[in-house]
Amino acid sequence: MSTTTHRHDERRISPVFLAILAVMAVTGWAVWTGFATSTGLAVFLFVTSAWIVSLCLHEYAHARTALHGGDITVGARGYLTLNPLAYTHAVLSIVLPVLFVMLGGIGLPGGAVFIDRSRVHGRWKHSLISAAGPLANVLFAIACTAPFWLHALDGVPRAFQYALAFLAFLQITAALLNLLPVPGLDGYGVVEPWLSYRIKRQIEPYAPYGFFVVIALLFIPALNNAFFDGIDALMQTLGVPELSRYCGSTLYRFWESAPDFCEV
Repeated sequence: MSTTTHRHDERRISPVFLAILAVMAVTGWAVWTGFATSTGLAVFLFVTSAWIVSLCLHEYAHARTALHGGDITVGARGYLTLNPLAYTHAVLSIVLPVLFVMLGGIGLPGGAVFIDRSRVHGRWKHSLISAAGPLANVLFAIACTAPFWLHALDGVPRAFQYALAFLAFLQITAALLNLLPVPGLDGYGVVEPWLSYRIKRQIEPYAPYGFFVVIALLFIPALNNAFFDGIDALMQTLGVPELSRYCGSTLYRFWESAPDFCEV
């Protein structure tokens, strides 16, 4: 097999990702047209599949930036195929974030692809590799909120508006949480190359626990309220009403009773 053919195989989009994308398209159409018997179930499947797509794009952004930064091994690991099953920590990257959306309605940062940092030279390149993932969430959020801040909602069914609002909420929370400069999150990966060797050695033992510390802090009522108040304020700045986000979250949890004002 030639080198060119081998590289092409390493970058061929995975059938697994295409299947998830197809589910997103079909269920999105069902939400838009009202074709589904249960609107809530359609919203659940649409938002969940779109959320998984965004997680794949998040990890792909890390891998693609690393490839251009010098780590040519990401292709052999399957990271350029968008296959969620190829991730180093599939449970942390996909399963746990999906469970958190189902249980708590929050965009939880996922795990990570393995990057051979020894092949990447230059602090800026290391920072960009870490920043690429959250930036993919930012771009996804911009796409979801565009109909709102462009005032292009005429003819858009309310159920679809609610689903987009909730999906945008997930993207924004994931991006902001991931950009926190906490060991184990991408935000720390952005600043780490600029820290002294001594500081990095001092922080290193705590890196595996940073992710869980952030989650634990969100259970403190004062911090939780401040964080989500900030998210709601940002979304309203983008033209997304808090009611749309709330109704999207409510419709998503189709197994619970929705208030009358969220009916579609």
